[in-house]
Amino acid sequence: MPNLSALWLDLQAIADEVARVVEIPSQFSFESDRFIPDSRRAWLRLAVAVVIGSLGSVGMWSVVVALPVVQSDFAATRGTASLAFTMVMLGFGLGQVVTGKISDRYGIVTAIGAGIGILGLGYIGVGYAPSIWAFILLHFAIGLSSAATFGPLMAEASHWFERYRGLAVAIAASGNYVGGTLWPPAVNFAIEGFGWRATHIAIGIFTAIAMALALAVLRLLMGAAVTRSHLNAAPPRMDLKLSTNALTAILSLASISCCVAMSMPQVHIVAYCGDLGYGVARGAEMLSLMLGFGIISRIGSGFLADKIGGIRTLLIGSVAQGTALLFYLFFDSLTSLYLISAMFGLFQGGIVPSYAIIVREAMPAKEAATRIGIVIFASVFGMSFGGWISGVIFDATGSYAAAFANGLAWNLLNVTIILLLLMRARQRLALA
Repeated sequence: MPNLSALWLDLQAIADEVARVVEIPSQFSFESDRFIPDSRRAWLRLAVAVVIGSLGSVGMWSVVVALPVVQSDFAATRGTASLAFTMVMLGFGLGQVVTGKISDRYGIVTAIGAGIGILGLGYIGVGYAPSIWAFILLHFAIGLSSAATFGPLMAEASHWFERYRGLAVAIAASGNYVGGTLWPPAVNFAIEGFGWRATHIAIGIFTAIAMALALAVLRLLMGAAVTRSHLNAAPPRMDLKLSTNALTAILSLASISCCVAMSMPQVHIVAYCGDLGYGVARGAEMLSLMLGFGIISRIGSGFLADKIGGIRTLLIGSVAQGTALLFYLFFDSLTSLYLISAMFGLFQGGIVPSYAIIVREAMPAKEAATRIGIVIFASVFGMSFGGWISGVIFDATGSYAAAFANGLAWNLLNVTIILLLLMRARQRLALA
C-alpha cells in the first residue's frame, strides 16, 4: 500500500518548484486558499472545465452512432437496441442529483474523479458485453458518470465568477455541445476501421487518461487548500421569498415543460424529413445544424444573462423557441426546414444554462450543484417524455402537425411559469 501522504507531499514540492521556476504569480499558488473571481486563473479553470465537459459527454453521443451495428451484431430489434440510449439518459439524469450532492459536500474534483473511473470501466465493459442486455445496462453507468461533467460543472463555474457568471455557466455547458460536434464522426470512423468493441474499449482508456490529466490540471489551479469553491463564493443576488425547495420545484416544472417542447425537433427531425421524402441524411444534417447553432446560443445567452439576469434570459429563449416551433407548423420545404432548424438551435441552446444561472442567483452557493442537478434531471425527463409522446401522437394522427402543436402547448406553460417568476422578482425589487 503506497504512502499517500508522502506522495502528496512530493507532488506539492514538485508543483512549488515548477511555480518557482516559471515564476507563476501568487494567485496560482498550489497552497493558496485565496481566489479572485473573474481572474485569469478563473478563465484558465473554465477552459479546463470545457475540455473535461467535452470528453465526459461522449456517453450521450457514442451510443447513437454505434446503435445500428450493435443491433445487427446481436440480432436485436431496433426498439431493444434503442434502450441503450434510454439507459444513458436515465443515468445522466439521476447522476445530476447524485454527483451534484457529492460536489456540494466534497468538491467538484471528487465528483468528476469518481465519474472518470466509472466512465472508463463502463466503456471497457461495453466492449466485452456478452449480450445486448449487458450492453444496455452498462450504458446506465456511462450516463451516470457523464453527469458530473454537466450540471455540477456549471454550478462549479458559477463560483469562480461574479461579473461574468452567466457567461461562465454558458461556456461550461457548451462542453456538451462541443462533444456532440466532435465525438460522432470520430466514433463512426473508429467503428468502421476497428469495430464497435475495440472502439468502446479505446474510448474507455482514452477518456480515463485524458480526463484524469485534465482533472489534475484543474486541481492544481484550484489550490490544495480549497477544494470546494462555494465556500468562498459570492452570496445570492436575488431574493424571491421562496424556499429553496419551492423554487426548485417551480424551476423543475418549467424545465420539464420547455424540454418537452425542445425534444420534438431534436428527436424527430430525422424521421420527419424521411416522411416528407427528403431522406434521413437531410434530417441528420439539420440536427447537426441545430447543435452547431446551439453552441452560439449558449455563449450568447451567457453574455445576455450577465446584463439582464437569468430569468429574463430564460424568458427570451423560451419565447423564441416557441416561435421556431410555430414556423415548423407552417413551412415544410427543404430550404425552410434548414433555416428553421438553424433558428431553433440558435434560440434553444441557452435555455438549459439559464436554469443554472437562476439557481445560482437565488439560492445558497453551498447547495447550488445539488439544486442545479435536480433541475437538470427534470430537463432530461422532459426530453425523454417529449420524444416519446411526440412519437405516440404521430402514431395516433399519422402526422407531426399535432406533435408540434403539443410542443407549443408545453412551451406556453413554460413561458407562463417564467413570467410569474419575473413578476415576483420585480415585485420584490419594488418593495426593497
